[in-house]
Amino acid sequence: MFTGLVETTGTVRRVEPDGDGARIEVSTPIGAELRQGDSVAVNGVCLTAVEAQPDGFRADVMAETLRRSSLGPLAPGDPVNLELPLRAGAPMGGHLVQGHVDGTGTVDEVRDEGFARVVRIACDGDLLRYAVEKGSIAVDGVSLTVASVDDSGFTVSLIPETLERTTLGTASPGRVVNLEVDVLAKYVEKLVVRE
Repeated sequence: MFTGLVETTGTVRRVEPDGDGARIEVSTPIGAELRQGDSVAVNGVCLTAVEAQPDGFRADVMAETLRRSSLGPLAPGDPVNLELPLRAGAPMGGHLVQGHVDGTGTVDEVRDEGFARVVRIACDGDLLRYAVEKGSIAVDGVSLTVASVDDSGFTVSLIPETLERTTLGTASPGRVVNLEVDVLAKYVEKLVVRE
């Protein structure tokens, strides 16, 4: 379980295709906090560290994850958002994020608004139905509040802290981002909608 409060960014060192999946290696100081078998969110995707070192870690990415997320096109030198799991007793900021990406969206528009930056993300209706104004959504692992929703996408407003500490600070039109909708919305839908 994560909160969507990105702790740091890392840099992809290596991507090694492995059958239908891949093994990625990420350079980051939080490697020192990981042990083999620990979970770590990479751009919002929960992965398991198969090897950890003080300056980074390696993780396997299965075919399902490559299909459903934006991890497939990662290449050496790419920056990634990183978060370690929520620890018992730690403050709960952000919102409940599982690291189970529901799909991807595409940055459609970026504009400055005062000290903030508004980012519009286009996505399919099967994800958009869970986006509600002032609700929570994780974009590349970052817990954000939905500012507005229309028929083909939604907007989020990024504060300077988010722009500086995450990869969303360099988001530009055309960038594919991972989306995880609020899991509570999915449970409510399942309970309310009878098939």
